[in-house]
Amino acid sequence: MENPQDLIKKAKDALPNVTPTPPDLKKESSVHDLKSRLEWGEPALTILDTRPREAFNNSHILGAMDFPMDELVELSKNNFETQRDIYVYGANDAETAEAATKLRQAGFQSVAEIKGGLDAWKAIAAPTEGISDSRTEPPSHAYNVAENVAFHAKTQEIDFKK
Repeated sequence: MENPQDLIKKAKDALPNVTPTPPDLKKESSVHDLKSRLEWGEPALTILDTRPREAFNNSHILGAMDFPMDELVELSKNNFETQRDIYVYGANDAETAEAATKLRQAGFQSVAEIKGGLDAWKAIAAPTEGISDSRTEPPSHAYNVAENVAFHAKTQEIDFKK
């Protein structure tokens, strides 16, 4: 019979030596892609909301920056390196695609369109902030980690079945 320490060493040696890495930026990203990246804890990304300021002030993805469409390129050039990972969303998918195109044409290399935008983000009960959000009761699972993880897994299953 082999020594238990030798068995453990053999088992460890048989496993691949893989370093976990955050999810890659995709040209068209789901809200789950963004949420996974944020949960990874990677600070090297920026979320831009291109809707009018009033809509932004009312509600937006937690941590998103207000870069209205008419100021998007100028503000981006003044604030970010062209290699910066940028997630962008607008009032709808067409506006989101337009914003991403503008950024790419301005030389930004890593731009992801958040499909479904704020509505999709809210549908998975991801964190938001704004005037209306401060007046809205959070969902029942908001303060229970186990329920929140289960809810997130359930919403991912629904997305993948489409």
